[in-house]
Amino acid sequence: MSFIRFQNVTREYNVGSNVIKALNNVNLEIRQGDFTVILGPSGSGKSTFLNLLGGMDYVTRGEIYVGENNISKFTNKERTLYRRKDIGFVFQFYNLIPTLTAYENVDMVSKLSDVSISADEALEMVGLKDRAENLPSRLSGGELQRVSIARALCKNPKLLLCDEPTAALDSETGKKVLITLSSMAKDYGHTLVLVTHNAAVAPAADRLIRLRDGEVSEIMDQKNPISMEEVFW
Repeated sequence: MSFIRFQNVTREYNVGSNVIKALNNVNLEIRQGDFTVILGPSGSGKSTFLNLLGGMDYVTRGEIYVGENNISKFTNKERTLYRRKDIGFVFQFYNLIPTLTAYENVDMVSKLSDVSISADEALEMVGLKDRAENLPSRLSGGELQRVSIARALCKNPKLLLCDEPTAALDSETGKKVLITLSSMAKDYGHTLVLVTHNAAVAPAADRLIRLRDGEVSEIMDQKNPISMEEVFW
């Protein structure tokens, strides 16, 4: 069943006298509960796609549906509520507050949702309950990213959006982070959309969408995706 629909979506930016098309007439669907990988090189429109889907940017033309909602028509207030209640973000850079402990970083976000998971439970899910009282400066890169995953999961979001979540990590740590992400999304029924330039992740996706120069170049369903543990890069 289609959960996300992009219909003729174009996003243009004015740079001086030039018009840059970050996305050009994009049409695609993502099913509820699927793990979808958005794959493409730098400049392909991946981050623009994620920003539009996450309610952090506006379409120039076209429509985006999430469930029954046309989010491209949302007011600023509706867009804020959508980000707060329905979306969990995991970024390349962890964006943790350095003066708050791991627990406090997660707990602050859990209070924004009516159906939240407790900070203790979220940290336990990512294997960091014993590191809850540590400041970010006392955590490794992999631990920092797992705190950011716990922060995203604690809202119990309908949609989990990940923008190059392993780009700043070594391959072993990155794989552990991806295993955590995929297993948590599957266990809790989240729809997971992961943007990356790393093609090694593609075989683990239910649906693979390739972007190039702001356009969809390929959409491929994978009936028998490999487990994240089997991913090799």
